[in-house]
Amino acid sequence: MSDSLILEVANVETDVLTGIYSEETGRPQPLRISIRAWLRPQDRYTADCPLTASKNYMDLKHAASDGLPKDVHFQLIESVADHICETLFVQDARVTQVEVKIVKLAISEAGEDIGMTLTRARRG
Repeated sequence: MSDSLILEVANVETDVLTGIYSEETGRPQPLRISIRAWLRPQDRYTADCPLTASKNYMDLKHAASDGLPKDVHFQLIESVADHICETLFVQDARVTQVEVKIVKLAISEAGEDIGMTLTRARRG
């Protein structure tokens, strides 16, 4: 088994222009987004390791909130997830894989999580 480093940010709630049905278009939809990002780990993390030895967790939160364009309508939440993956790949060459889970809060009827999970590996 090889070493791995997985950074996680869970349950970021944000409003995104998304949806294909008439009642969804034209207004932001509330989403709950969780991200897992795999990085190539250092050989060792000592007590005085600088932040550059890892990745700032807030980069993940930013990709799921302020990093999403406010003026773009994503027809599918899969497109939102893909945008988040691409943002993290562009930010840091050490990111090897990203998993994004998105829950559409507005369509829940009894507190259930309705959504999808997209996992992308770095290509090329």
